Amino acid sequence: MPQNLTEKIIAAHLVSGEMKPGEEIALRIDQTLTQDATGTMAYLQFEAMQIPTVKTEISVSYVDHNTLQTGFENADDHLFLQTVASKHGIYFSRPGNGICHQVHLERFGKPGATLLGSDSHTPTGGGIGMLAIGAGGLDVAVAMGGGAFFLTMPQVVNVHLTGKLQPWVSAKDVILEVLRRLSVKGGVGKVLEYSGPGVSSLSVPERATITNMGAELGCTTSVFPSDAVTLAFLTAQGRPTDWLALEADPGAAYSAVLELELATLEPMVAQPHSPDNVCRIKDLPSLKVDQVAIGSCTNSSYTDLMRVAAILKGKAINANTSLVISPGSKQVFEMLARNGALADLIASGARILESACGPCIGMGQSPCSGAVSVRTFNRNFEGRSGTADAGIYLTSPEAAAAAALTGYLTDPRALAEFPLIEQPQLFLLDDSMILAPSGDPDSVEVRRGPNIKPLPLAQPMPDSLALPVLLKAGDNITTDHIMPAGSKILPLRSNIPAISRYVFNAVDPAFAERALNSTGGIIVGGHNYGQGSSREHAALAPMYLGIKVVLAKSFARIHRANLINFGILPLTLVDEADYATIEQGDILEVCGLIAALTRDKPVALLNKTKGQEVQAAHNLSLRQATILLAGGLLNYTKQAE
Repeated sequence: MPQNLTEKIIAAHLVSGEMKPGEEIALRIDQTLTQDATGTMAYLQFEAMQIPTVKTEISVSYVDHNTLQTGFENADDHLFLQTVASKHGIYFSRPGNGICHQVHLERFGKPGATLLGSDSHTPTGGGIGMLAIGAGGLDVAVAMGGGAFFLTMPQVVNVHLTGKLQPWVSAKDVILEVLRRLSVKGGVGKVLEYSGPGVSSLSVPERATITNMGAELGCTTSVFPSDAVTLAFLTAQGRPTDWLALEADPGAAYSAVLELELATLEPMVAQPHSPDNVCRIKDLPSLKVDQVAIGSCTNSSYTDLMRVAAILKGKAINANTSLVISPGSKQVFEMLARNGALADLIASGARILESACGPCIGMGQSPCSGAVSVRTFNRNFEGRSGTADAGIYLTSPEAAAAAALTGYLTDPRALAEFPLIEQPQLFLLDDSMILAPSGDPDSVEVRRGPNIKPLPLAQPMPDSLALPVLLKAGDNITTDHIMPAGSKILPLRSNIPAISRYVFNAVDPAFAERALNSTGGIIVGGHNYGQGSSREHAALAPMYLGIKVVLAKSFARIHRANLINFGILPLTLVDEADYATIEQGDILEVCGLIAALTRDKPVALLNKTKGQEVQAAHNLSLRQATILLAGGLLNYTKQAE
């Protein structure tokens, strides 16, 4: 039977389960990556498994999120990450070497391989033909230990590309159009597989932009075929032997097909406060721009920044607009410096930041009060920039450069002749900032700063619960809502007691104190609860505060998995109308949990405050139910030893 590309890669890595959509499957993982905001916890979890050396083909620890050192915490954690990597067979990408997804694409990504990363934008690797999936740090730790990664077999949606992008229209506009059509929850339970004659017109960095922002659709991952364009990129990176030709079989089946004619696309923009709030730039009224930020794992490649430099060359940015630029990697940064493009950027008035995530994760460069900030990033959630009342607009690098010059959100087609940028025949190759693991691991002492606290564990799930609803939230609650990031909070990521004080801080500042003063609690949410990043702190910190159950209309994939991994029961309302009957402060009682979870039965919750019963589905496999009853994946793993 003909197979699509996704099925081919899954079949080659299938450990258990049937490749039927909706069924639980387990995959062998070839590569893993972590970043420093999630990595410290992932490596503490790996250490707890007492496995001396990682069992993957390659695992890489990147430092790219918390490079702003306003206290000792981040620097201490970087030392921990470097030494724990050296001891356990993990490559370490030093601070300043670049954003994990950009560097991994350049130096490690391989067509046909599986990649599991503790960052939701790990699907960037799909631009090179990988099955690259974002997950919580605990899932990544298990994969590093040789364990399989469990997930629900996704549906595969074919995005069929025809034609070619017109000048001033970019890959960012492609994924914004897909988001406009499908929404931030339109990809849940799906893989987006790109094919068609239009694929060959897109470079690997352009493909990676598209797969990167596929994360905002809620999909499991996105993937492009590996073809002559892929070979040219890998050859330019000095890695032609890593290439493998991969494409779907003729006649392969898909659950749905989305037709996209590239030539008809126009410059797009995602308006506040959601990546799917998309329209054409030309359809927006005149909008004064206070800040422009170019970079992030979505749009910081060599070709992206070379085009920005060409647009800005010989010109000055608007006097009332600030421009900051973050090269995606040391490779990109140094090449810009050597060919003179960096001088053009600096001469225009741009402020050059280090090769890191920076403003995208709220790590500096917060805009002014009430600002309009145009960014080439992937998320524009309210408050994520560090300024609560700022409006964040997501665009292509070309449109961002146009806004920097004019001071207004501008259709870049209004600018002069479109600058053509060719892919280099050979990239600058220097891996000196990627440290190989020690050849003598016993001699390596793991450095632990005082901010690194022991990993808290959940208690086994009891058969019955009677707990108050500590918070009732609406639709599209993000992991930024649950566990905020930014320069003030992220340095506490290795200290769960401290960081837990900020859970839901922007939604209800009294939540953490209320939870600590309770003997446990329940959170009620709307649709797409937990969308956004893979940060498991959004499950781990609520677990520490005593949350036992999250009852919602629907869940984002990664967050639901993280809840299970940390012993919090995710329940989905059978009748969404019941959401309106539950209020904060109501006491919900559940009895017979063990039987319900292990026998795949609905869970009945009695609202003792109102005397009403609510039915919920858990949709857990027997394995997941056993993990929950054990109090999370670490407890489950220890019991299995």
